[in-house]
Amino acid sequence: MKRKNRRFWRLFSISMLVIGLMVLIPSITFAQDDAPSASDLAKSINTMWVLIAGFLVFFMQAGFGFLEAGFVRSKNVVNIMAENFLDTTMTTIGFWSLGFGIMFGSGSGFMGSEWFFLRGLPSEINGLPPYAFFFFQFAFSAAASTIASGLMAERTDFVADLIYSFIVGLLIYPIVGHWVWGSDGWLAAMGYMDFAGSTVVHLVGALVGLAGTLVLGKRADKEFGQTAKQIRGHNIPLAAIGTFVLWLGWFGFNPGSTLGATDANSIALIVLNTDFAATTGAIAAIFLGYAYTKKWDVSMAFNGSLAGLVAITAPCAFVTPDAALIIGVISGVLCWYGVELMERLRIDDPVGAFPVHGLNGIFGTLACGLFAVEGGLFYGGGLAQLGVQSLGLLATIGFVFPISLLLFLGIKFLVGLRISPEVESAGIDLYYHGIESYPEFAGVELQGVRIGDMIEPVPAPGD
Repeated sequence: MKRKNRRFWRLFSISMLVIGLMVLIPSITFAQDDAPSASDLAKSINTMWVLIAGFLVFFMQAGFGFLEAGFVRSKNVVNIMAENFLDTTMTTIGFWSLGFGIMFGSGSGFMGSEWFFLRGLPSEINGLPPYAFFFFQFAFSAAASTIASGLMAERTDFVADLIYSFIVGLLIYPIVGHWVWGSDGWLAAMGYMDFAGSTVVHLVGALVGLAGTLVLGKRADKEFGQTAKQIRGHNIPLAAIGTFVLWLGWFGFNPGSTLGATDANSIALIVLNTDFAATTGAIAAIFLGYAYTKKWDVSMAFNGSLAGLVAITAPCAFVTPDAALIIGVISGVLCWYGVELMERLRIDDPVGAFPVHGLNGIFGTLACGLFAVEGGLFYGGGLAQLGVQSLGLLATIGFVFPISLLLFLGIKFLVGLRISPEVESAGIDLYYHGIESYPEFAGVELQGVRIGDMIEPVPAPGD
């Protein structure tokens, strides 16, 4: 009896195994037939790479916010953070509605004329899903408008900030972007080199901010010159955090512009070049500052590193690491003397944004014509590429600066550009936003004064 039962269960097990294999084999064959192809896998990997890089670029908005908040006075910290935050949102709407289509749609060499409101998008753009490509490029456009807020800090009306941020994402940034990165852009057709945006992002943002600063005028208590009383940033540790966040974000900004993860050697080169330029930019700026002042000005090191990052953004894929070190040194020097130049020209730039993004946006673009392994002057390429780079710079300045002046003059006369003298004196935070960053201080600016010196001692019990 036991033998019969054993035989039954043996036959039953074999039958179940056979039935199971009969069910699974067709399924396995079907799954193999449906397995993603190599091109599908590559597209997925590239998409994730670009999205992750886009997340880093988006997080740079926090870096700009921390940096600028540290470099302004405590009474205006909420305002500058609000501007950085809302710049992102307003630029999003402008870039979604018309900006993306103007920048990347087909049309003419001047601007695109399709894909407005993300309508009629193709199945792929540069080998990526169109929404992924849009997100990455939107993060770039937000950076351009945020750069301008630093130049105009501590005196700009909040509504005016919202308006110009929207216009930057809607029109100004996309037009220049189409020239350089559009499939039929006129500078792209000439071989203009700007891998990740020294011109398109940084110079455009700096020119917008410079125009706004000139229309605004200086802060009421700003004095110029070496012997003048300087307006110091209220929180250097906050500025340090902002600098580190921006440095990290640049590892998405530059390598992500490959728009793909398959060229490992190119990505590694871009990462190294990005880091090297930031490093020597910081060293050059702080040592040059010490040579003049005998003080180790860490705020100058922050801006020097950012200057190196801006300068390497255009040539990061085209130059060697040795050249990146040199580019960083030059950018740090430009940053230091650029701050001095702004003082001499009596242009109030509270965070040093124009020397960092404007002067080094120009230099970084020219560096392609000087240091590029293929076509650079120092590598036997002659003056042809340098000539194209110079032409693109002149065109960008000739377009962005005048139209930005008109924009800010229009805002000034239609809705008002500058806050009132009373608000500027008291601080923007309470009047415009109803809150302070440091309510315990009751709005008092602390300039080398210890808190204990400002508080009367509490009487002992029985006194």
